[in-house]
Amino acid sequence: MCGIVGLFLKDADLQPELGALTGAMLTAFCDRGPDSAGFAVYGAEIPGHVKVTLRAGKEFDWDGVLRPLADVSGVPPCATIHDSHAVIAVPLEKEIAVRAAIERTAGVNIVGSGRRMEIFKEVGRPDRVAARFGLAEMTGSHAIGHTRMATESAVTTDGAHPFTTGPDQCLVHNGSLSNHNAVRRGLIRHGLSFETENDTEVAAGYMTWKMREGASLEQALEAMLVDLDGFFTFVVGTESGFGVLRDPIACKPAVMAETERWVAFGTEYRALVDLPGVENARVWEPEPARVYRWERH
Repeated sequence: MCGIVGLFLKDADLQPELGALTGAMLTAFCDRGPDSAGFAVYGAEIPGHVKVTLRAGKEFDWDGVLRPLADVSGVPPCATIHDSHAVIAVPLEKEIAVRAAIERTAGVNIVGSGRRMEIFKEVGRPDRVAARFGLAEMTGSHAIGHTRMATESAVTTDGAHPFTTGPDQCLVHNGSLSNHNAVRRGLIRHGLSFETENDTEVAAGYMTWKMREGASLEQALEAMLVDLDGFFTFVVGTESGFGVLRDPIACKPAVMAETERWVAFGTEYRALVDLPGVENARVWEPEPARVYRWERH
């Protein structure tokens, strides 16, 4: 099952509504993915800094983590707490040192990082997960999200989507990969590591590897059509926009809509019905084996 949503705002006047609109889209798929949910929001950047999203327990002592990081980064990290997650702004030149310090801290995981990307994911119904993190109040230019019905691995926060594929990049997936174990073994030989048995993490890792080898995002997506077996719909978030790719058979449902103000993706049309001006949108089913991309100018 699972459900995927993506929303790219062409009209900057809509940016204050990004979180509320994305939350409504996710909520429409509670029945498609009641196990867990997650989303990536691309908001304003902080010049000279990278945002690092961390995850720990809900009652975690974040001050106890942030205070030592001030010695590493040279300045007290600017942190925003969202339930079990915290987003810290780190000077670009200190990112490697800060990440190393965080990795030595028990009970804290790095979820993702980027100039604009913030990632949140937890076990639970999508509407409740969105409420826990305050998605409705988040702003930005675009977002992608996922509701999960676990079929390939356990119901855990680690197994929830999105999976990050590099700075400001992440991926969500609806479907199932039949050769993910073989691809995982190959990627491990290329130096990648994995935290879960989730086939989607393999897809994210494959994208990371292809782009490290010099492929563009579009080339990496096209290579997935050759090297990944199974049925899938991928929605990818990047610093500048988002992309969509369906497998050559395209047996999983997918619908897109576009107006002068936004572009949206949903596993089903019901996720799009409350978007402003949807009654005048161009609505279509994305073609199999074709890469779609929209970017900020």
